[in-house]
Amino acid sequence: MEKKELIKTLNDLLETSKDGAEGFKTCAEHLKQDELRTICLDRANSCEEAANELKGLIQAEGGEPQERTSAAGAVHRGWVDLRSKITDQNDSAVLKECERGEDVAVESYQQALDKDLPEPIREVVERQYRGVKANHDKVKALRDAERAKA
Repeated sequence: MEKKELIKTLNDLLETSKDGAEGFKTCAEHLKQDELRTICLDRANSCEEAANELKGLIQAEGGEPQERTSAAGAVHRGWVDLRSKITDQNDSAVLKECERGEDVAVESYQQALDKDLPEPIREVVERQYRGVKANHDKVKALRDAERAKA
């Protein structure tokens, strides 16, 4: 894989991680239950840790890390804001939107792993992918539990 393509791929994942951090923070703001808010804030921290690790990889490859989130991420966070107002901050609906954001993150990591990444970088991306999948599955389980209560 060319260095330029590698840096672009890593920057795409960086953007995804930043979107995840901001998305989880936005969801946490709209959740009623303290336990759910705490879980989302913890997930936001794990996304920030992944972003910092990706920044280091990008710099080690001679690239410049992007310092913004994506337009799609901003739109999604706006949708969470709107959706929570419409549903009067129903935790199940907020978690559904949070899961939708994690669906995008899973897809982004899958696309990166479909590429011919150098082995040390592949190991980091695979580990982060497992974290993204765990985030997704946790949010889905929480959403299902909230839905069952209703």
